[in-house]
Amino acid sequence: MMVNSTLSYFILSGYLDVGTLRYLYFWITVMLYAVTVAANVCVIVVICVNRSLHEPMYLFLVSLCVNELYGSSGLFPFLLLQILSDLHTVSAAACFLQIFCLYTYAHVEFLTLAVMSYDRYLAICCPLRYNARMTFNKALLLVAVIWLYSFVKFLITLSLSVRLTLCGNVINSLYCHNFLVVKLACSDTKVNNIYGLFGIVLTIAVPLLPILFSYIKILRVCFSGSRRTRQKAVSTCTPHLASLLNFSFGCCFEILQSRADMSGVPNMLRVFLSLYWLICQPLFNPLMYGLQLFKICSLCKQHLLFGKM
Repeated sequence: MMVNSTLSYFILSGYLDVGTLRYLYFWITVMLYAVTVAANVCVIVVICVNRSLHEPMYLFLVSLCVNELYGSSGLFPFLLLQILSDLHTVSAAACFLQIFCLYTYAHVEFLTLAVMSYDRYLAICCPLRYNARMTFNKALLLVAVIWLYSFVKFLITLSLSVRLTLCGNVINSLYCHNFLVVKLACSDTKVNNIYGLFGIVLTIAVPLLPILFSYIKILRVCFSGSRRTRQKAVSTCTPHLASLLNFSFGCCFEILQSRADMSGVPNMLRVFLSLYWLICQPLFNPLMYGLQLFKICSLCKQHLLFGKM
């Protein structure tokens, strides 16, 4: 038995004994991390360099890409160390730091996608008033509020978890997970459970309301508007909607894997379900939005060329 007065490390029991295949998995993880960093940095650089992209929509996209780098850095280096390690342990301080990093990443991601959906609603449904209702300063303020709110919210979550008396140190996961740490507690977790439930409602309800409102309005405009309006809606909303669905499915996979009885599920599938939201989303976003940016930059170049002729 181990309590938090002497707790110095956690044991991660989610790792499989893969023998020499660990080196293959290590290099696959290195390549995934390198591609993730390169793709997100490339999108950020393109937006910063191209003055025609200095608009609120692309400021939100920069925030999204910075968040992908932040979340990936909270996972990939940790995974690389664990893959090569024989003893899958992590210090208590590093574990709680990872919990904070991954949870704030998820919260910032969902809130940013919610704000982006509202931005798309303004651009499609209120194009004449868009520049007045969504200025660059307002977008900057929204980004700052999203990050600050997420950090404060999960600092409280972390402070409640750190104070618990733990009667075990084995976490059945590939990375540190607040829900699984709280399950190890042998002290009263009533406050944690109440705040956790309240936090889940806020985490889901607050972003979901503007998302539903925005897409209901966009669909109405699409059905009643012209063909050009529908084409604009499809071209501007497709990357965002695809990113939103991908992240939502990934979160559902993670919740299912961590809370449901998965003993009958193959081990590799369990690993995939637990990592999908942390690996696929940071890779998926820059690829989806990168294609859109490439089209926009190509059109801008054509416009400049025709203007000079």
